[in-house]
Amino acid sequence: MYQTGELIFYGNTGVCRVEAVTSRKSSGVNEEKLYYKLSPLYQTCVIYAPVEAGKVFMRPLISREEALALIKTIPEIQVEVCCAGTAKHAAQRYEQSICTHSCADLIALTMSIYAKKQNAQKQKRKFASVDERFMKRAEELLFGELAAVFEISMEEVPAYIERQLKRREQSGEQVREAF
Repeated sequence: MYQTGELIFYGNTGVCRVEAVTSRKSSGVNEEKLYYKLSPLYQTCVIYAPVEAGKVFMRPLISREEALALIKTIPEIQVEVCCAGTAKHAAQRYEQSICTHSCADLIALTMSIYAKKQNAQKQKRKFASVDERFMKRAEELLFGELAAVFEISMEEVPAYIERQLKRREQSGEQVREAF
């Protein structure tokens, strides 16, 4: 059970603070159940989520050490440009990556779509709106969690990642452009 004040990753909302654990009556049921009262860090709303395994995914945030280790792996990530054919197929593939709720998958997805954007620009082609939408969503989820972990703003995350990779490069390790 999560504790009041704890930061968690909640479904497709991203990082939320547990404001309270409260009893509430479920709709149509006479019994009371425990709910988390969640406040998303990057949205203005309140979410009540059942403490018992609900339909929406919840997990603790990754640790600072896990986040730094993840950043360190960025240069080794094999970028696969998704050429799924139709926008619908691309959206399905992107949604699968987002629904894993894994920072590593979000990084790989973001890098893949970024590479696709670079290819489109080189060929002077339009970048598809479905690609743009999912890249933005993946970045929001990833950068939101990393911002909370490193206690910085979401806007500072790309520069923070670059600094970490430059430190690695200066130490003699191979690094390629990530974001």
